[in-house]
Amino acid sequence: MNATTGTLALVRLAWRRDRFTLPAWVLGLSAFTAATTALWANDFRDPVRMVEEARIAATSPGIRMLGLMSGPTVGAYAMVRDYVLIAVLAALMSTFAVVRHTRQGEETGRAELVGAAVVGRGAGLAAALVVTVAADAVLALALAFALVIAGQPAAGSLTAGAAVAAVGVAFAGVAAITSQLATSTRGASGLSAAVLGSAFLCAGIGNAAGSVDAGGTRVNGAWPVWLSPIGWGQQMRPFGGDNWWPLVLVGVSFAGCVGTAAWLASRRDFGHGLLRQRQGSPGAGRALRGPFGLSWRLQRGAFFGWVTGMLGFGLVMGGLTGQVEDSSGAAREWYTRLGGSDQILDAYRASVMQMAAMGAAIYAVQVLLRMRTEEADGPLESVLAAAVGRMRWTAGHAVTALLGVTGLVLAFAIGAGLTAAAVLGDPLRQVWTLVGAGIAQLPGVLVIGAVVIALIGLAPRAAAPLAWLVLIGSIVLGPLFGPTLGAPQWVQDLSPFTHSPKVPAVPMDASAVVALVVTVAVVTAAGLTLLRRRDLALPA
Repeated sequence: MNATTGTLALVRLAWRRDRFTLPAWVLGLSAFTAATTALWANDFRDPVRMVEEARIAATSPGIRMLGLMSGPTVGAYAMVRDYVLIAVLAALMSTFAVVRHTRQGEETGRAELVGAAVVGRGAGLAAALVVTVAADAVLALALAFALVIAGQPAAGSLTAGAAVAAVGVAFAGVAAITSQLATSTRGASGLSAAVLGSAFLCAGIGNAAGSVDAGGTRVNGAWPVWLSPIGWGQQMRPFGGDNWWPLVLVGVSFAGCVGTAAWLASRRDFGHGLLRQRQGSPGAGRALRGPFGLSWRLQRGAFFGWVTGMLGFGLVMGGLTGQVEDSSGAAREWYTRLGGSDQILDAYRASVMQMAAMGAAIYAVQVLLRMRTEEADGPLESVLAAAVGRMRWTAGHAVTALLGVTGLVLAFAIGAGLTAAAVLGDPLRQVWTLVGAGIAQLPGVLVIGAVVIALIGLAPRAAAPLAWLVLIGSIVLGPLFGPTLGAPQWVQDLSPFTHSPKVPAVPMDASAVVALVVTVAVVTAAGLTLLRRRDLALPA
């Protein structure tokens, strides 16, 4: 029996487990791509306006952080606005799939049961990679079809689908390695997320530091883009050259990761990762005697990783202040329209803090969904068997999320303020202004957190997908994307981010803050009531 014996049987098993999850990812990303591209195709029927919008995207350093402009076409513009979001989601799809069928299987004991049959040591990893890469291939075709039905050229559509799927394949390889390093599912996913954040920053910095061609509609990235799979996908230039050769880099990276993962797997004990777990104290400290201390202990690793990422993102965005201040024409108009003020710096500060708030909302969803994980996996029963009620347990997670999102927003604000001060001077004023802008965004983030608690109380088994759907919908319909998509105002108003004050571009709107806080209180109370009155939703 060799290391891959039984792979085909495990592929069938993995597909059966993911027969709903992976198709949902593929269909959701494809539907989003088709809808947004069709809207932009309708919005930019005038070629003159298309050229003007392309110049805005190419000359704005802030937009270049999120996308690479490759010419004045609807398809190229769609890649600026959609590519990073879809690529990151594709990377998460691949990461979760690989970790689910490798590290999670060992953590829950399923892999040990399966391993008692005629199954090789590497069959589980091989099956996970086969299923994940197949899902990425289907995603490439589905995205291409979505772009074609939205009216885009077939050649560029195929390149775009392959560029997104390439990121998914690359991070399938990354997850294969992290599943060997970490002992827990959360640790493996967290390590992969850290690599994904670094890839995003490398691609964004490389694009922001790049140059614009003479026509002002095409960006040539700087060298950091070649350190990132996201950058490799952008360099395929969908609808702007259709270069397929960066797929060679993806193939080499994937092969190297798979080989490394197989080598690491042969050198570790089953059920354990290669990263040594720190020995805990023989006795629990006072902090662990309550649900808040336990929640913080479980989340602190992820929190410090997020803080590092948000601080780095803030340093980058603050460093762009000088370029934004000197911007003119269409780029300046874009910032003032987004920020809601003719004062370019205040408009820029408001817009970047909106981005930071959306990032903090992702963290809030991640932290609060831990409640559902504890309920589904069983630890909650032991906690509630002690002198801890459901309200106190929920409050521990809610306070952890509140302090966490506050810390993330402040980290971003401080980082952006310090690098902005290097350009504008007056560090105290720059930091204080951005801190105030960040605090103004917190009520909108807390609304998302309250909805997650309500979903756990109302529909625990469907809480995770519904929570992520609410978050993505709130971001897409919010102030960064909603107006561009041409969504009606009442639809944009469904996003809590639409109601967050755009401080310092406009004065603080106390009524909007009060309305958001009241919404948080009402939705949270409803969620707590539902959670208290229902039975625990345990595995069947």
